[in-house]
Amino acid sequence: MKQHLVVALVLALAPAVAFAGAPAPKKEGIEGKAYVWNAQEGEKIEALHKKGDVKAGQEAYEICGACHLPSGAGRPDGTFPQLAGQHTTVVIKQMADIRAGLRDNPTMYPFAQTLTDAQELADVAAYIEKLCIPVDHGKYEGADAAMQIAKGKELYQKQCLECHGKNGEGNKEKFFPVIAGQHYKYLLRQMTEIRDGHRRNANPDMVKVIKPYTNDQLVAISAYQSSLTMPGSMCKAGPAKKK
Repeated sequence: MKQHLVVALVLALAPAVAFAGAPAPKKEGIEGKAYVWNAQEGEKIEALHKKGDVKAGQEAYEICGACHLPSGAGRPDGTFPQLAGQHTTVVIKQMADIRAGLRDNPTMYPFAQTLTDAQELADVAAYIEKLCIPVDHGKYEGADAAMQIAKGKELYQKQCLECHGKNGEGNKEKFFPVIAGQHYKYLLRQMTEIRDGHRRNANPDMVKVIKPYTNDQLVAISAYQSSLTMPGSMCKAGPAKKK
């Protein structure tokens, strides 16, 4: 606990600090023959078969909270995604992929490496999944928001709803992420990277769907997705502010 707490405090006080160490490995991604999108092997499959301990996960999450915030809310500017309420399967896959060099995230890699083993990975994922999804998050703020959301809804219902669900709830068994409560700018960046072939661990089915989308269409879909909420999973509203 002390080790995690010290590192988290250092990060909170000096966000620009960089961890020295070996660079992230880099394995072939979605276009490479050596990679299967969701191969059930290695550390990932080991973590998926372990029962996560929420209390232990809260302790291990301390280092994550420096960037993703203790609430798991991330940053509205999209630099760090909202994590709270995310499926354990998704958290484990993405963390394991970063650790194994299947997803490029040089900022995240040093922190992902602080998790000691598959059990701690399962613990952190269990804790994150239990967090309520913050109501306040980064949304599309253009003057044409209503139009963009309406256009995005139409596109979403045609090709995204089947996997990500009516309310952005995703699918835990199929490793489809929760997108309700996610920041608009993060969603837009990730979909752009997937479309342009820069997200090497992306689901190939999603790559096919998103490949033809224009920048304007991605803006609209992201605007709509960031407006989604999951009934029963959102954080309760806080007390009214005194005037």
